[in-house]
Amino acid sequence: MLKILGKASSINVRKVLWTCAELDLSFTREDWGAGFQSTSEPSFLALNPNAMVPVIQDGNFVLWESNSIIRYLAAQYGDAALYPAEPRARARVDQWLDWQASDLNRSWSYAFMAPARQSPAHQDAASIDASRRAWDGYMGVLEQQLARTGAYVAGDAFTLADIAIGLSVNRWFATPCAKPDMPAVQAYYDRLNQREGYRLYGRNGTA
Repeated sequence: MLKILGKASSINVRKVLWTCAELDLSFTREDWGAGFQSTSEPSFLALNPNAMVPVIQDGNFVLWESNSIIRYLAAQYGDAALYPAEPRARARVDQWLDWQASDLNRSWSYAFMAPARQSPAHQDAASIDASRRAWDGYMGVLEQQLARTGAYVAGDAFTLADIAIGLSVNRWFATPCAKPDMPAVQAYYDRLNQREGYRLYGRNGTA
């Protein structure tokens, strides 16, 4: 059986959990990360030398990096609904997965850590403001894309891109700060909330 290593409150672990829900894939999970077993333990570092969650063990196959994991699970156990086989459709999903992992995530890292986690290392007002403005800018990119598709990030159908970006959207709404009006993002958020996997792992009380 698939084993997932990582605490359930982690946004990146929740990508994997939500993907499993969409695929109706059974798994076991072990708590690793802050507050639980340390990812600096030698047994964990042997699986992921970066000391970060999530990690999966699928038989003797070990994989880390959340977006790589969900791609693997969809390709291995799905029917191309979440991760299209057609090269251009797949590339579109990959484009948005990579955008979430790089541009979008990088923009909100400081602004989220300041009010949501009360991190002492993230209290510089100018840096918070710059991060919020960058975050709003990338959310504006998402607003435009969702207004064009009228449905999901990569087009008419729900895909892996919506799992990664849907969790980031949850974090945006959950972070206590002023936000510009984005009706397409709000409609998307409501649309995702109709999915059982999102209700379980997307809006589960943690950001």
